[in-house]
Amino acid sequence: MKNEKLISIHCIFVYMFSLIMVILFFKFFCYQSDLKHTPKTTPVTVTVTDTIECFHDKTADSLPDISQIAPRKGKSIFFHETSCKSFYHGKIHITARQACAVESAAKMNPNLDVYLLYSSPGLIKMEGDESDLFLNALMSYKNVQIMHLDYEKYTNDTPVEELYTTGKIDNSSHKIEHASDIIRYLTLWKYGGIYLDLDVVVLESLEKVTLNYAGCEFDRTAAAGVLSFAPDGNGHQWAEICINDLKNGYNGRSWSNSSTGVIRRLLKSICERDSLEKATTTNCQGFTLYARDVFYPVPWTQWRRYFEEKDFEHVIRSTENSKTLHMWNKLSKDEKISLDNVYTSYLYYAKKACPKVIAACDKYF
Repeated sequence: MKNEKLISIHCIFVYMFSLIMVILFFKFFCYQSDLKHTPKTTPVTVTVTDTIECFHDKTADSLPDISQIAPRKGKSIFFHETSCKSFYHGKIHITARQACAVESAAKMNPNLDVYLLYSSPGLIKMEGDESDLFLNALMSYKNVQIMHLDYEKYTNDTPVEELYTTGKIDNSSHKIEHASDIIRYLTLWKYGGIYLDLDVVVLESLEKVTLNYAGCEFDRTAAAGVLSFAPDGNGHQWAEICINDLKNGYNGRSWSNSSTGVIRRLLKSICERDSLEKATTTNCQGFTLYARDVFYPVPWTQWRRYFEEKDFEHVIRSTENSKTLHMWNKLSKDEKISLDNVYTSYLYYAKKACPKVIAACDKYF
């Protein structure tokens, strides 16, 4: 009897021990599984697209520099590419949508010179990839010039020189964007004319639009993706106010202070306001602030409308009075459009405004 009791206790002990081991094993397995499937925290790294280090490379081969020529003052459209993508590609590189912006400007404005200026070193090398085909399409236009812009040389002896030489732009939280912001105003100070962002599609000629203008975004405040100053008179004085604003008030942490902030402060100084009281175009002291539908018909908060089939008719109606479209590349750059998608408004307008670039696309725009 005593032996049976001992055997029973032993069995219970073995059973409990086995149960505990099973539970521990199960927990260990779950823990290992969690480790395997839990995303690891990775440090934030700076990619080659977040740098302007290539501006400082004086040994790399480059295109002819803009400083070697004299653009026609007040008769030019300027695009600035301020990333180092071309440097790291080993040659001048352009995306389909950037190329579309340039072609649309050249096609719609045959009597204006169109400059695509790369701050990155690099040469055009025709090796057969899509980017090369886009560049070839652009070079088929007689009024397109693709050139280098030596940032140091370009800003030398100008009010904004120290922003570059002291490293303020290099240390900015938004290096590429601020590099672009500064030279868009500097270019208009040097030559006058028109500046366009590389995600702007030109729908009709700007040749007869009187210089000295900007456009409003959705909140009726001035934006900086389409800008124009005359090369002399008030236009030049206003451009100088803008670059002195940058010189004295540059903020490397603020995304918009060096772009929209500059034009808005200018308008406040000459018009005592930086926005439209009503949704209609207004002229103040000879500077025109266009209503939203002229340059920015679809606001950034609704950028997807350019890509959605269901919004096709809405966009077509919204752009009836538009001279340009702003495609909000910062938000939309990863949204692909199949060339078979005939009811995407972005592609619809691109086929009209930049047909050679569209013809050079493989499967997507």
